[in-house]
Amino acid sequence: MKKLFTLIISYVTVMMFSVSTVFAEAVDAVEPAKIDTGDTAFVLMSAALVLLMTPGLALFYGGMARSKNVLSTIMQSIFIIGLISVQWVLFGYSLAFGPDINHFIGSLAWFGLNDVGQLPNADYAATIPHLAFMIFQAMFAVITPALITGSFAERMRFPAFAVFILLWATFVYDPLAHWVWGMDGWMRNLGILDFAGGTVVHISSGISGLVIALMIGKRKGYGTEIMLPHNLPMTVIGASLLWFGWFGFNAGSALSANGLAANAFVVTHIAAAAATVSWVVGEWLYHGKPTLLGAASGCVAGLVAITPASGYVSTLPAVAIGLAGGLICFFAVSKLKAKLGYDDALDAFGVHGIGGTWGAIATGLFASKAVNPAGDDGLFFGNSDLILTQLIGVVATIAFAAIMTFILIKLISVFMQVRADETDEEIGLDIAEHGERGYSYQDVTAGSSISFATSLQSSSKAATATWETSQSRP
Repeated sequence: MKKLFTLIISYVTVMMFSVSTVFAEAVDAVEPAKIDTGDTAFVLMSAALVLLMTPGLALFYGGMARSKNVLSTIMQSIFIIGLISVQWVLFGYSLAFGPDINHFIGSLAWFGLNDVGQLPNADYAATIPHLAFMIFQAMFAVITPALITGSFAERMRFPAFAVFILLWATFVYDPLAHWVWGMDGWMRNLGILDFAGGTVVHISSGISGLVIALMIGKRKGYGTEIMLPHNLPMTVIGASLLWFGWFGFNAGSALSANGLAANAFVVTHIAAAAATVSWVVGEWLYHGKPTLLGAASGCVAGLVAITPASGYVSTLPAVAIGLAGGLICFFAVSKLKAKLGYDDALDAFGVHGIGGTWGAIATGLFASKAVNPAGDDGLFFGNSDLILTQLIGVVATIAFAAIMTFILIKLISVFMQVRADETDEEIGLDIAEHGERGYSYQDVTAGSSISFATSLQSSSKAATATWETSQSRP
C-alpha cells in the first residue's frame, strides 16, 4: 500500500510538471516579442537627438536671416514643433504608418494613437514599444516642414505659413512617408532604398521650398541690396546642433542598438566631415576666401547627402558621397541660384533638394548587402537596376511635392494673404508679425531703443566690398 501511494504521488507530480511545461510553452507561443530595454533606450535617446535638430535648425536659419527677421525665422521652426507634434498624434502617424489603403496612404485606424501602445509592433520594430517607434518618427515629421522655411524666409505672413505647414504635413509628408516606409507602400514594395529620409525628408522639403519661393517672388530689394547673414556664430551653433542630432536621425533609424546603427553613425560623421572640407576648398578656389558660413553649410550638405545611404554604405563610399555632396551643393548655391535668379533665401533647395537628390542617386551607386542584407547591391556592386529604382523614387518625389505644394499655396491664397506687405518687409517681420525685436539696446544719451540692425549698417564700404567678392551666396 505504501509503495502504491508513493507511485501515485510520483505519477501525479510528473503529470503536473508535464502539464505546467506544456502550458508554459503554449503561453510562450502566443506571448508577444519581448521588449529589448537596450534598443528601447537607444531609440528614445535618438528621438531626443532628432528633436534637438529643429531648434538647431532655427538657430542655423536665424543666424543667416537679417536681424530684423531673426525672431520670425526662429519662431517658424519652434511653432512647427508644437503644431506637427499634435497633428502627428491625432492623425498624422496613422496616415503615414497605419494599415495600408491601396499602397498609397495609411488608414485612420490609429487615430489619436488608438492601438498604439507599450507593446511592440512587429511590422516596424519588434524589440521596442510601438509608442517608441511612433515618437521617433514624430521628430522626422517635425523637422521636415521646418526645412522648407529657409526658402521663403523673411517674406511669408505667419497665418498663411501656419495653415500651409499643417496642410503640407498632412497631404505631402504623410503620404510620402507611407510610400517609402509604411507597410505595403508602393515605393517600399518597388525596392526604393531610403534609410533615413533622402526622398521623404530632404527632396520633398527642398523642392517644396523652391516652388514657394518662385510663387511668392523675391524679397524686396533682392539683387540690389546687400542681404548679409546677421549672426554667423548663431548659424554655427545651429549647424553644430544639427550635426550632433543627426546621429540620432541616421543611426537611430536602425531602430536597434546594433552593428547597423554603428555603421550609420560612422558614415554620417565621415560624410559630413568630407563635405565640410570639399565645400570650403571649393569656395576657396572659386571665390578666393574660405568662409565660416561655407564650412557650416558644407557639413549640413554632407549630412543631407548621406542620409538615404547611411544604412546601406560603408566608410569609403561615405567619403565619396560627402566630398561630392559638398561640391554639388556649393555650386548649386553659388552658381545655379545666381544664374536662374530665384530667391531661395537660406538655401533650403540648394542644400536639401539638391543634396537629397544626390544622396538618393548615390545610394543606387554604393549600396551593399554586405552592410545591410535587408537592402540591395548598387551599381558598383553589380546591380545596375537599383539606379533606375532610385531615379523612379527621386522623380516621383519631386513631381508629387512640387504639384501638391503649388496646389496648396494656390488654395491658401484664395482665403488669405500669403506674402507680407512691402511695408512689413521693410520694417521686418519680427515687429510686423510678432511685435518683438531680436536685438536692442538703450542709447544712454537719448534714452531710446535702437535696433541692432542700425549698428550693422555702420560697417565700412571696404568690408562690404570684401564680402561681395568672397561670399558664395548672392
